[in-house]
Amino acid sequence: MPNGSLDKFIHDGGSSTYRHLGWDALYQIAVGIARGLEYLHRGCNTRIVHFDIKPQNILLNEDFCPKICDFGLAKLCPQKESIISLVGARGTVGYIAPEVFSRNFGGISHKSDVYCYGMMVLEMVGGRKNISVEVDGTSEIYFPHWVYKHLELDEELGFHGVIDDEANASARKMIIVGLCCIQTDPSQRPSMSRVVETLEGSPESLQIPPKPFLFSPSRSPVECSTTLMP
Repeated sequence: MPNGSLDKFIHDGGSSTYRHLGWDALYQIAVGIARGLEYLHRGCNTRIVHFDIKPQNILLNEDFCPKICDFGLAKLCPQKESIISLVGARGTVGYIAPEVFSRNFGGISHKSDVYCYGMMVLEMVGGRKNISVEVDGTSEIYFPHWVYKHLELDEELGFHGVIDDEANASARKMIIVGLCCIQTDPSQRPSMSRVVETLEGSPESLQIPPKPFLFSPSRSPVECSTTLMP
């Protein structure tokens, strides 16, 4: 693909090839990836679960239209079966859904892709990796936790390039969708169809979802906002 993979447009890393995309482009890419996953989950005769959705596996054509690639870890499953049998975990650290590395969190299904997608969208918004993120130069904190805290306190997120109300609305939609997608309980994550519908809808009705259980062990996971439920 002419523009390579998405990761070089959202991670600086001191690379001379890094180029920040505008918010409209990032938003359209997020919608395009969601539509691609929706097709894999619902549009194919046999459902395909990718298991490795991350910026490195999203290629961009000359118009920055995203293409999902690298199906080496993908698994086919009959449309009517929701739970997938796996031996061992598969995926990339930082994007793997909790149930994939520990069955105590629930059964493995297409909702595992939803988790990967949510982590990737938060990475797109923040322009940084989701693990071992340095905050204020003094400590490291899980990036989704950092975002959630700022939303709870209604604080300015200060993301690069947000300069108008439309860009702010797009960024907020991406953040809230991302947080809903990474709910610890797979049943509380939205389907990709619901994700597409929400991204293309109005941001006014969106509510901040519960903080996933992994971030706060003292709280039990509760139901995500009904605006994003399957």
